[in-house]
Amino acid sequence: MDLMEKMKVLISSRSFGKINSGAIELLKNNGLEPIMNPYGRKLNEEEIISLLDDAVGIIAGTEKITEKIISYNDQLKVISRYGIGLDNINLKAASQRNIIVLNTPETPKIAVAELTISLILNLLKKIVNVDKNVKSGLWKPEIGNILSGKTLGIIGMGRIGKQLVELLLPFKLKILAYEINPDNEFISSSKVKLVSLDTLLSRSDIITLHIPLTKQTEHIIGEKELAKMKKNAIIINTARGGLINEEDLYNFIKEKEIAGAAIDAFEEEPYIGKLKDLDNIILTPHIGTYTVETRKNMEIESAKNLIKALRKVKEL
Repeated sequence: MDLMEKMKVLISSRSFGKINSGAIELLKNNGLEPIMNPYGRKLNEEEIISLLDDAVGIIAGTEKITEKIISYNDQLKVISRYGIGLDNINLKAASQRNIIVLNTPETPKIAVAELTISLILNLLKKIVNVDKNVKSGLWKPEIGNILSGKTLGIIGMGRIGKQLVELLLPFKLKILAYEINPDNEFISSSKVKLVSLDTLLSRSDIITLHIPLTKQTEHIIGEKELAKMKKNAIIINTARGGLINEEDLYNFIKEKEIAGAAIDAFEEEPYIGKLKDLDNIILTPHIGTYTVETRKNMEIESAKNLIKALRKVKEL
């Protein structure tokens, strides 16, 4: 009999297994019984609890894993995050109950970096705007800007920030970075210049965020920071909702105090706020890791993380 036979694991992520069944089969082949999200959307607290009976593990997406969820089931031993960020999980509550929390930090970096570049180019070339024009019967070219030679400011030089630098090498950008724990070897070899946040904001043509959401980084970009940006600058957030004060961003774009923005992560999702009323902003539904290759690899990695951690717990 398998060490973990008949153990239940809740897969709360709505997208898990939709593209490829490999991770589901991996769980089953290791004696686990997956309990799938039956709603096809992000689960709320009560819905997660209703599915959690007897589960020893959770494979979680971006839905909030609260203290109430963590304390509901004494058998819960592992939370395997299907993605990078851990801000949706109450880590303090998990630690107090000796629950192992894992994530998949390496796999998504290329997809998120590529999305960032796509959004930058779309904003600079005004592709979304002119696409709408043509489809509405209006042949109206709009003047854009080139990316080559611009000054790029990267807030956060972790895995994704570094990947972004490597992918952007052919554009010969001047790259500024704000990072509290820099990889000095990478910074030096890539000719990235470490600067203060204020310097980055005031000198960059393009600003992109690649940091986790914490108490220290929440609204790291607000009215005061936006006021330091160039009027022709753009800002990109493919990291976490809550890093940018959305009300302040709306005001600055509406009044043309900055040139535009692209946002892939929001404080509340699905997003229904007034940023969608603006023309010079691109809004995407948290698609940073939504590629066939990335999703498949993230699913396999999160399933392996869960299996390995559960085996470790059971062998103790």
